[in-house]
Amino acid sequence: MKSVATSLPEVNFSDQGDVRYLHLGTEWIQGSMLLDFPYEIELEYVQRMMAWLLFVEPQSVARRHAMQLGLGAASLTKFCHKKLRMTTTAIELNPQVVAACRLWFKLPKDDARLSVVLGDAAEVVAHKHWRGRIDALQVDLYDHEAAAPVLDSEDFYRDCRRLLTEDGCMTVNLFGRSSSYQRSLEHIRSAFGAEAVWAFKPTREGNTVVLALREPVQPTRAQLSQRADEIEARWGLPAKKWLRVFKVT
Repeated sequence: MKSVATSLPEVNFSDQGDVRYLHLGTEWIQGSMLLDFPYEIELEYVQRMMAWLLFVEPQSVARRHAMQLGLGAASLTKFCHKKLRMTTTAIELNPQVVAACRLWFKLPKDDARLSVVLGDAAEVVAHKHWRGRIDALQVDLYDHEAAAPVLDSEDFYRDCRRLLTEDGCMTVNLFGRSSSYQRSLEHIRSAFGAEAVWAFKPTREGNTVVLALREPVQPTRAQLSQRADEIEARWGLPAKKWLRVFKVT
């Protein structure tokens, strides 16, 4: 039987123009970074993982706690920590990914607001320690083949819901075969309730970001539009574009 350490894929990167990409031993892209702007978010689907901002007051963001399950190239972790000034916790199983992010992707050292934890996301979300403490939970868990989410059961999403504060929100990257997406969506709807689940249309690359609220709210389009204007002005994310491809499921 292989140990976890020996069964984890090799981590490497490639540069194309002004973009650096993270790979886990294959050609599949696991994350990216703009070399000249390392704390911005380059990939469209990763930007959409920030859509929880549409459901909170911008003035409250810096007082909130974000958690990433799966570090990738640390784009979300860096943005939440550096740009949003949030308390930020990232959970990553592969120590090589953490080392790569620190060496090649400008991930800062841990500090009073940043904690990168080596661990199994399934164990973390099931543990009572984090329950009710996370405002923004961002789930992007894929292996080196990127065929379907590694953790994707209804029980897993129920555990994710338990982590959230009363007005907390989970965003999930779903990528893979269409049958996998529909199954994943049904698991999320079962765990959170259908009225609490929103979804984007797929990106050109096939990533579909799904958003699930701890407690369902139904803001008007006018309210969402005003919030999108604030998000673009404060943080430069394309939030107005989100509203054209984003709806309750």
